[in-house]
Amino acid sequence: MRLFLEIVLVLDCLALVGMVLMQMSEHSGLGGAFGSGMSGTVFGRDETRDPKRTVTYVLAALFVLLGFVLSVF
Repeated sequence: MRLFLEIVLVLDCLALVGMVLMQMSEHSGLGGAFGSGMSGTVFGRDETRDPKRTVTYVLAALFVLLGFVLSVF
């Protein structure tokens, strides 16, 4: 059972790293530092409906939960 949980933890880590790297911010780069990132919308982008953000939250919660479970066993 421990080996299975460790494998799931490693896969979760890889997926979490991939999701974080896929989230390219609109304000990334040098242009975002000077305010040009907001030129497309009035109030910025709607981050509440971003499915990548939701998946990242789920993967992060799973990472913390698996880490806690593995530390107990």
